[in-house]
Amino acid sequence: MGQRLSGGRSCLDVPGRRVPEPPPPPPPVRRKLALLFAMLCVWLYMFLYSCAGSCAAAPGLLLLGSGSRAAHAPPALASPAGDGTPSRQSFRAPPATLLAAGKEMAEGAESQEEQNPEAPDSPSPISSFFSGSGTKQLPQAIIIGVKKGGTRALLEFLRVHPDVRAVGAEPHFFDRSYDKGLAWYRDLMPRTLEGQITMEKTPSYFVTREAPARISAMSRDTKLIVVVRDPVTRAISDYTQTLSKRPDIPTFESLTFKNRSAGLVDTSWSAIQIGIYAKHLELWLRHFPLGQMLFVSGERLISDPAGELGRVQDFLGLKRIITDKHFYFNKTKGFPCLKKAEGSGKPHCLGKTKGRTHPHIDREVVRRLRDFYRPFNRKFYQMTGLDFGWD
Repeated sequence: MGQRLSGGRSCLDVPGRRVPEPPPPPPPVRRKLALLFAMLCVWLYMFLYSCAGSCAAAPGLLLLGSGSRAAHAPPALASPAGDGTPSRQSFRAPPATLLAAGKEMAEGAESQEEQNPEAPDSPSPISSFFSGSGTKQLPQAIIIGVKKGGTRALLEFLRVHPDVRAVGAEPHFFDRSYDKGLAWYRDLMPRTLEGQITMEKTPSYFVTREAPARISAMSRDTKLIVVVRDPVTRAISDYTQTLSKRPDIPTFESLTFKNRSAGLVDTSWSAIQIGIYAKHLELWLRHFPLGQMLFVSGERLISDPAGELGRVQDFLGLKRIITDKHFYFNKTKGFPCLKKAEGSGKPHCLGKTKGRTHPHIDREVVRRLRDFYRPFNRKFYQMTGLDFGWD
């Protein structure tokens, strides 16, 4: 054995039989490319999922992710004074040039989106990528008021934050659709990932008597945000919105007074009634502690949007991502706009229904209204521990 035969064959070779050869190894380049592609996919997924918070620090770069929420204590809105009443904080008065033109910053006439509570909000491309992820939750925070205070602006500003997911339309669940049940309400909400907050805004909740008990029954831990504004300016803005839809309505003066000569204000008119903030707040404080409510200045939301958004982010326990880099002042409309809105690379201002010019109101009417609201304002300052400077 082992002996070579003629023709150079080994004695072990069997004629007609071919020994199978092992398959050639795959080219090294192909294996490396496959591995690199798999690693790239994993890295891209992790980047989109967990790095949104840091990326969103650049104005307008919006990603839907689970960016970390810093554990912030709620702002000291009403730190007790020695006599047991909340100590009062003062808001910085906004520059006169921003407000003197009589421009309204609050939401305008109810848009088609607001009239249809089931209209979905417009997701960004990144949000669409995760549309099958997360779950629908009942809101942990609600903007409950007030009408013509600036609630639409606040919600649009907040939606820049990657850890805030809000339904675009006003659900009106706790005032108009409560009989449909919480399951219906939850289904209106957008999907959220772990670490994100679900929000909605319906400004009529603040003046709805049943709303405090109903929201408390859903969750006593719900955080409540109230955007308030000088009640006289708010009433005129409210009237301006109605006038744009119904030009034939009576004058502001005739609607304001039951008897103008006697100066008797008609508190049954909703435009007047909404501005009696202290009266409405009393109902909410029966169901929620003051520390669970944040009062946002509608005037300061115009003059210093980044500062006011900082308070809101702290209150919600969010990392301060929305800063002054996200805003620019639109001189035409008379209020701040976003440099880049959610899911868009273009500057974004509120719609045509925002920023209407107010009609001229007789100075004597304005003076009498200020006299009417003054005691209610002072009581509201005392209750909240905040001096909004309306007087």
